[in-house]
Amino acid sequence: MTLVPAEKLKSRSFSEKLFRRTSSASLADPNPWGIRVLHNPPDARVDVIFVHGIRGHLENTWAQGEGGPPWPRTLLPRRLPEARILTFGYDANPIAFRLSVSGNKIGDHAKNLLSAVAAQRLSAATSNRPILFVAHSLGGLVCKDALLTAKSSPEEHLRRIFECTSGILFLGTPHSGSSLATVAQRLATLLSFSTPKTNLRILKVLQRDSEVLARIQNEFFALLQSRNKDSGARPLQVVCFYEELPYPGIGDPIVPTESAVLPGHIGIGIHAHHRDMVRFASDKAPGFESVVAELQRLVKGIPSLAERAVVPLPDGSTGIQTCQSQIVSAKSSSSDYAGVRIWGGVVGSNIVSGNQTIYGDLKFSG
Repeated sequence: MTLVPAEKLKSRSFSEKLFRRTSSASLADPNPWGIRVLHNPPDARVDVIFVHGIRGHLENTWAQGEGGPPWPRTLLPRRLPEARILTFGYDANPIAFRLSVSGNKIGDHAKNLLSAVAAQRLSAATSNRPILFVAHSLGGLVCKDALLTAKSSPEEHLRRIFECTSGILFLGTPHSGSSLATVAQRLATLLSFSTPKTNLRILKVLQRDSEVLARIQNEFFALLQSRNKDSGARPLQVVCFYEELPYPGIGDPIVPTESAVLPGHIGIGIHAHHRDMVRFASDKAPGFESVVAELQRLVKGIPSLAERAVVPLPDGSTGIQTCQSQIVSAKSSSSDYAGVRIWGGVVGSNIVSGNQTIYGDLKFSG
């Protein structure tokens, strides 16, 4: 029998709590990876997608209190009745004691996120729907890298994810690094007698001197600037939330404010530590009110089809911009016929799917 020094037991108590699975239900979940739909109203006009962080779970990370159901399913629909609510699960466990550890890098998780979201939006009714991401901790880095990948993808269905993304809520995301890497590596060292398995690549990304972290940060800033300068695209809205309380046993926040808040953006505090900042016991919780208020503001700012900006087209005609840069064109100045021309699909229309020219009236349903 191996004896463990008392100081090791004391030190590992908070570390194991931080890096354990969020509840025993995670182990029992038969399919914790990919997209899960939590709410799908028939009149949905926006997709809100939740992405958990390190050692997270697609439902338990967002638990209503300790061990409760996910609040995006129980509390959010009443406040965002026009939102389809989805959550994405991926293997973000840097340490395991019995199970295998995924060797995926952030880029791998980002590609999986893109593929999963695109698969949920294949139908004509959803492919052009605006997207809002809500990302906790490491999930924010995965979202940023996913949008970078989508923007430069040769595949149209993946580029559309970038074009349709209207905003991101970052909750405790370590944009410039955090102590998560240090704490995880410390736990692995303390428990070396049990030979834990670790994904060192994930841990190294979270360090403050990480080249991968710097690359994602710099390219994401460039993405925001180019998106905001593009007259044919809506700006990508960014909201940053930070934890106000230190994590028990550590004495400091896991992700300090200066790392959680992107330069040039306002930070909003949530009076909780890193793990509990995304757990709300009721719709009266101040953190819930803050997150929902920002989601409501972003949803309100998403224009309907009739409100889309009129933009010039290559042939001299004008059109209405959709989220995927496809156009409903007004009468072309180079033709004598009346009617409209469709470039690509149209949001809210069950008439057109593809590049067609329509002579005469075009009616929209919905």
